[in-house]
Amino acid sequence: MTIAVGDTIPDVTIKTLGESGPTNVSTKELLGTGKVVLFAVPGAFTPTCSDHHLPSYVVRGEDLKAKGVDTIACLSVNDVFVMKAWGADQGVGDDILMLADGNGEFTEAIGLTMDGTGFGLGKRSQRYAMIIEDGVVQVLNIETAGGSIEKSGAEAILAAL
Repeated sequence: MTIAVGDTIPDVTIKTLGESGPTNVSTKELLGTGKVVLFAVPGAFTPTCSDHHLPSYVVRGEDLKAKGVDTIACLSVNDVFVMKAWGADQGVGDDILMLADGNGEFTEAIGLTMDGTGFGLGKRSQRYAMIIEDGVVQVLNIETAGGSIEKSGAEAILAAL
């Protein structure tokens, strides 16, 4: 079942890459306090994700923070090293948390898995963005078209805040 507005974020362990290496983090702890914008992409370094989706949040990050967003997080079914490298390549700095859902456990828990086997990607995340307040989904925008960021880009989320 797909997560919906009003649902609580499930508590799943995902990874980040810090100074001391890969670190396990709880989605409940990371996404459960304050106002969080979480957006997910089918794959790091893929064309739409690298050319449009992530950059929209890099460019509009300050605007999101000015509207009360405490945390901006990008999630993909990629490993933690790829997410760190992609974040560095895109210049996210400390403004956007790069989250690795390497085994797709969080993505599966919220019911937003995409079958990318036809493209050689395996099971990945659908493209979406959500606004979460104190662990509860307030806005959920899921893209229906493969390369669109009309619903999940930073502009759409800014309009929803």
